Amino acid sequence: MITIGLTGGIGSGKSTVAAMLVGRGAVLVDADLLAREAVEPGTEGYRRVVERFGPGVLLGDGAIDRARLAEVVFADPGALADLNGIVHPEVGRLMLERVAERSASDDVVVLDVPLLVEAGGRERYGMAGVLVVDTPVDVAVERLVSVRGMAPEDAERRVAAQASREDRIAQADFVIVNVGTLDELAEMVSRAWDWMQALRAAGS
Repeated sequence: MITIGLTGGIGSGKSTVAAMLVGRGAVLVDADLLAREAVEPGTEGYRRVVERFGPGVLLGDGAIDRARLAEVVFADPGALADLNGIVHPEVGRLMLERVAERSASDDVVVLDVPLLVEAGGRERYGMAGVLVVDTPVDVAVERLVSVRGMAPEDAERRVAAQASREDRIAQADFVIVNVGTLDELAEMVSRAWDWMQALRAAGS
């Protein structure tokens, strides 16, 4: 088994790249899904989120209203730091569990971690390499507005809250610049997959 980190800013197309890698045989561990799991009702993460942010971030069924919580934290850096302090340690624990489950396999395990650069994940998860999906800020904002329906100022705030393009690229072993068509993206993903296969062969 080898582990590859996958990261990219919001609106970069990272999720599309992740799906294409799965289609080529990768095993995906998605930090966003683990973040949902970490704050499901009944968990310690859920209790701490409600304690910190109050019942106003809950849906009628008691689950956390992720859209409302996002509105709160992306407008307040202190609140964002508090939420990250609750969720990130639990996501890290769950991610290590998922990697350990594959340790005896010969899989390429792709860890989809949006905040990989901010969290220093390369060392923690023993990554053989880091793949960064890059896109200019204006393109990312346009995608968030047109595809996800965000207000422009909200999209800009979300992008600004993350690591800079330069910081992400500085951590990269392989970069996909996603500014073209899906066919062009698929070709770049195929090259990235070949790179991963070479890493796996070198480590076996």
